Amino acid sequence: MTGDLPRLKPSPIPSIYPVPEYLADERLRAVYEDTKSVLQVPWMGVVTMAFAHYHAFYAVLWGGMRKVAATADFVAACRTLRDAAEREAETLEAKTRVGELRDHGYSDRELDEIRDQIEIFSHGNMPYLLIATAARLLLEGHELSDKRQAKRFDGRHGPSTLNRLTLIEPHHADAPTRKVYEDIKATMGLPFVNTDYRALARWPSYFAMAWNDLQPHVDTDHYRGSSERVHDVAVDLMRELANPGQLSSQQLRNAASKDGTIDETVEVVRLFQWLLPSLVVNVAYFRQQLA
Repeated sequence: MTGDLPRLKPSPIPSIYPVPEYLADERLRAVYEDTKSVLQVPWMGVVTMAFAHYHAFYAVLWGGMRKVAATADFVAACRTLRDAAEREAETLEAKTRVGELRDHGYSDRELDEIRDQIEIFSHGNMPYLLIATAARLLLEGHELSDKRQAKRFDGRHGPSTLNRLTLIEPHHADAPTRKVYEDIKATMGLPFVNTDYRALARWPSYFAMAWNDLQPHVDTDHYRGSSERVHDVAVDLMRELANPGQLSSQQLRNAASKDGTIDETVEVVRLFQWLLPSLVVNVAYFRQQLA
């Protein structure tokens, strides 16, 4: 079923206008808190902050997706998607760096803190990828499932949302870390550095080592194949999930048209739906380095 929604990188890369949490107005701040609560994540992904720039579009998208995301099937789909990313990362054969980091002076407590940060993204990127996939399907004229009934998930499935991310922004970073950021952007073909990298750069010597191990894999057919397979899993899962809010292509396209040109929104959605499969493979690779 994925053949009619191939992995697609927009060209040229569209400009994005994320609305950060600290700049959100009262209405949007409430939507952000609801998003984080339902997804059980401690941060708003750049993907949803970029989508939120298009007010009518994001209101309809999240209004329908929050009902999906609250189901047991959605939680299970996130687990399946994570398993797929972990399997693909395993084929890249990451070398453990625990001993080397200990030699550099990292304590077990510090290594556990890094693992905790990675776990936040290992869990949280999955719902964001599924949301981006739903948005692309609907904007491009596909429909989600016509199933309405789904069991609600009650309980905790994510890491503690009390965990706060300390993000090392480019203007905070020292010269070596800024160099790593520039390499990430050049290697991944993106004009920005995702939250995951900015959080892990809190430990700059670790992060430089982790990225330098991964970087040679990125421009290979093997890596591109891994990202493609994660994309395919996300598309298949999203099409199978129940759609209790009956979110439709026409609804979302109508909402997007109210924000201006629908083509702009489509290109931004395509960008994130393209980049997230690689991001989840990268995070899985970082996790395996610390196994």
